[in-house]
Amino acid sequence: MTILNSIASWYMTKRIHQIDLFRKFPHEVQDECFQKLIEAGRKTEFGNIHGFNTIKNTEQFRREVPVQSYESIKPYIDRLRQGEQFLLWPTAVKWFAKSAGTTSDKSKFIPITEESLKGCHYKGGKDMITFYCANYPDHHLFTGKNLALGGSYQTESNDSNKTFTGDVSAIIIQNLPMIADYFRSPSVAIALISKWEEKLKQLATSTINDNVVSLAGVPSWMLILLQKILKDTGKKSIKEIWPNLEVYFHGGVNYLPYKKQVNEVLGFDINLLELYNASEGFFGMQDQRESDELLLLLDYGIYYEFLPAEEGLADSNVTPCKTLNLDEVVIGKNYALIVSTTGGLWRYNVGDTIEFTNLLPYRFRITGRTKHFINAFGEELMIGNADKALRIACEKTGAEIEEYTAAPIFMNNQNGSGAHEWLIEFRIPPNDLNYFTELLDNALKTINSDYEAKRYNNLVMQAPIISSLSKGTFYNWLKSKDKLGGQHKIRRLSNDRKFADEILALK
Repeated sequence: MTILNSIASWYMTKRIHQIDLFRKFPHEVQDECFQKLIEAGRKTEFGNIHGFNTIKNTEQFRREVPVQSYESIKPYIDRLRQGEQFLLWPTAVKWFAKSAGTTSDKSKFIPITEESLKGCHYKGGKDMITFYCANYPDHHLFTGKNLALGGSYQTESNDSNKTFTGDVSAIIIQNLPMIADYFRSPSVAIALISKWEEKLKQLATSTINDNVVSLAGVPSWMLILLQKILKDTGKKSIKEIWPNLEVYFHGGVNYLPYKKQVNEVLGFDINLLELYNASEGFFGMQDQRESDELLLLLDYGIYYEFLPAEEGLADSNVTPCKTLNLDEVVIGKNYALIVSTTGGLWRYNVGDTIEFTNLLPYRFRITGRTKHFINAFGEELMIGNADKALRIACEKTGAEIEEYTAAPIFMNNQNGSGAHEWLIEFRIPPNDLNYFTELLDNALKTINSDYEAKRYNNLVMQAPIISSLSKGTFYNWLKSKDKLGGQHKIRRLSNDRKFADEILALK
């Protein structure tokens, strides 16, 4: 372990110096990244169509290349999956991350190249260890194993062409170097089992005797695994099973609703490090011990642009919009994230919104999804509003929430106004659901002025309606969609009733 710690310390010291470079010189690092991407893009069909040979600067880039959605690049991806190459990136593409960011029936297949796998996704894994060790110098991270929850992985063959699809976590696990096996729990074979309930059983039995020192994965699924392990072992806390466990690397959903439950199951307050990694790239990471702000990762082969929320969202390659460069953003404003990457994405709308909290270095918080909102009546309710209001209602009533989603109830001829329906699976229900509803309503009015205006005198919107669901409802709904485990998660807000009506049908 002494030799291993020495090698790790050397790498981390070197890497911290590189990180400090983009912390201090963010615009120069982004300019260099942009030029390298454009140079590579000139050797692709996309680059030829959009005049990359004549593009010299970011202004030209924005002028010549429309903001892209998945629908606009899907024809390229379909051809890539059939074996054509050099369409979006000048090296071969054989991996595709099957997006599980929503519970939509429609899957997205995001191309993963050798460059994006090593220079972005792998780098993110190394940097999370670097930041943790820098912030917790008394760590024992290299004395045990990391338990990482991954998705599944499939091979697709078309004639002589072979491609691989799966959650980005599964693609990473499948292609990690052999040395990673020494620090991993469970085995790759178990980690990549496609059926969640079978994987859950084997995860629980195969990891309990390992010296697990760190956890990584989406909180909702990690909590289910930890509860399963306690049930199988009869122990009162995970601390009894893994006494050296010290850190949880988490991401994918807001952690606050899960924090109390996770700590109760663990038997202690675990160290936390938040990650912002998606199929499209590794974008941010918590770099400070006492703050949950995320550092924007600027040397990952990603060129960033930011679309102000009030400009509207580009959903097709014909939608004009005014994006901002990094040096044009301000603190406290919502932006949709637009990226160009070594994975062959060009001015791609990721679908997330962020808000900057600091400009040197650039730090931010995730505020929601561009398509996960309710604006049926002009209320512009975002996920951040919903999470905060529910937290206030829970704190004042002692309630605890397992999962939730919300959708509009549209105006009808009887009262002429609509409302929001909240489907909530409580871990601890409030003693008075009406009082909880009133607190939620008042909190939303305080947080969101548009919501408050639409609630005035019940003219446009009535008070919210809460439907308390029985335990396991959301799990059973995900199971019915074959979306258990991996990166799958519940869509918090919807502007229509598709998901809400499907879930209510299970009651």
